[in-house]
Amino acid sequence: MLDNNLELALIGNCRISALVNKMGEIVWCCMPRFDSDPVFASLLKSGAKESLNGTYGIDLDGFSHSEQEYQKNTAILKTTLYDQKGSGVVITDFAPRLWQYGRTHRPVTLMRMIQPIGSPKIRIRIRPADNEQDTAYQRLEGSNHIKFIGSSQSLRLTADISITSILDEKWFILDRDCHLIFGSDESIEEPITQLTQRFLHETEANWRDWVCNLAIPFEWQDAVIRSAITLKLSAFEDTGAIVAAMTTSIPEAKDTERNWDYRFCWLRDSYFTVHALNRLGVTGTMEQYLHYLVNLAATVDDEYLQPVFCINGDKQMEERIITKLDGYRGMGPVRFGNQAADQIQHDVYGAIVLSATQMFFDERIRKPDDKRLFPLLEEVGEKAVKYYNQPDAGLWELRGSQHIHTFSSMMCWAAADRLAKIAETLQLHGRQEYWQRHADTIRSDIDQHAFNTELNSYTATWGGDTMDASLLLACSLGYVKGDDPRFIGTVESIEKQLRPSGSKYVFRYVIEDDFGAPENAFTICSFWYIEALAAIGRVEEARALFEDLLERRNHVGLLSEDIDPVTGELWGNFPQTYSMVGIINCARILSQRWEDEL
Repeated sequence: MLDNNLELALIGNCRISALVNKMGEIVWCCMPRFDSDPVFASLLKSGAKESLNGTYGIDLDGFSHSEQEYQKNTAILKTTLYDQKGSGVVITDFAPRLWQYGRTHRPVTLMRMIQPIGSPKIRIRIRPADNEQDTAYQRLEGSNHIKFIGSSQSLRLTADISITSILDEKWFILDRDCHLIFGSDESIEEPITQLTQRFLHETEANWRDWVCNLAIPFEWQDAVIRSAITLKLSAFEDTGAIVAAMTTSIPEAKDTERNWDYRFCWLRDSYFTVHALNRLGVTGTMEQYLHYLVNLAATVDDEYLQPVFCINGDKQMEERIITKLDGYRGMGPVRFGNQAADQIQHDVYGAIVLSATQMFFDERIRKPDDKRLFPLLEEVGEKAVKYYNQPDAGLWELRGSQHIHTFSSMMCWAAADRLAKIAETLQLHGRQEYWQRHADTIRSDIDQHAFNTELNSYTATWGGDTMDASLLLACSLGYVKGDDPRFIGTVESIEKQLRPSGSKYVFRYVIEDDFGAPENAFTICSFWYIEALAAIGRVEEARALFEDLLERRNHVGLLSEDIDPVTGELWGNFPQTYSMVGIINCARILSQRWEDEL
């Protein structure tokens, strides 16, 4: 494992989440949902600002070192802080997730249990803040709680230790276990020790039961399980939306201003997420996402379907700069909202159809109303047919230029191809022929305009000569087979162009965009490269690179969006669903089979 600045662990319950650093501080948490204003945002503060508002920490006097790990097969985190005399504390953090009253209970609540080792001296700092104004919540003291009143919500901390010591941030000797419950401003009518312990045990059981149903590969099991849990935590179960990452504005590389807000549902990213979970036997997330998707598909009367939506399905996510936050390690700007919602990205039509396709073939899944769903998907397919050969911003969301991107065209082909397959299984033979004709037409145009015979390779854009890492997906999409000379040539061209200066990691592109040339490798692209290497028969190379990428994970097995090709340091929003998807997909492809090993 590589030490790096993103030494953070994710906890959550599919409604809220929090990032906890190795010191036991909650440095990022949005309430009451993933895309809300962060209550704790010290992750995006630096220098003196770290000690101001928006933090929730447990300080240990005489701190020496710490250890941090997940409780096996759960999203429950244990952080152990040690002082120089051998005393310390064990902090158990989790967001309750359990079965209650016939449904999944996922309250807007973070629970912390602090257990002493010896006689530690500690201090508790909790300062929820309005980050747009950099103002602390108003505090009202109760008998066993503190109410925090902000501009848009009230929150409450309930504790079984001195409220005064928390309010005044006093140091005290911890001589017994204590429990802290922070979240919605609701009275707790059960002893909090009993409630915390009960929720802890039931949350543990909930996650262990979920993991027990995963169809995992023989090799790299821990990595796959941690990736699956992380993807599950990225699903906002109330609506079915899946966010691309939990954070905003962690830059893709140092001092680049490539700082974006990823707390939204990209239809493309969500397809990759549900597809990876499907391969592990998890169908529930896809079913929930499909409900979200059906409502969005009903909006295709717009000229274009935007590529990203808020987790409640809203279209508007105006991008604005938050000046009161100076940014990750002081590297601003900090952005709330994302201008990508205004872009045209034609691959989105394929992402929608691909996300829904398994619903028509998997007998484990509660069947949707085919007569209602298929016509909606056909409307999406008509958009694919209309726009497959038109310029767009591409999946990398270029802000200053548009081209006819080959990957977008291939995704439009995938929409028509899968609609033909769905129509066939529904025995809609007229529609099957209709969509197959469109798929054949799109394929013919792509092969004519996007394949460069001099390079023996598909290219990033029609008629172009530059490469794009998304072309590595041509095989997994079913557009070409792994032994197709055109795909082998594409992989070889990507090796030449997208691994600059001998980098073992793959860049998404190397041409200059609105912010100059990319400096760091986009993590998922290296995973796509691994899949492509395996597809063309270079399995040992694929395994070696996969093992290397696993070493790039942080101390608890998580990855961000980007990797410094020289130092291996993690950059970009965190944890990135794309990257965790890559771990699952590559492990499945490369692992030895259970039946060959047992």
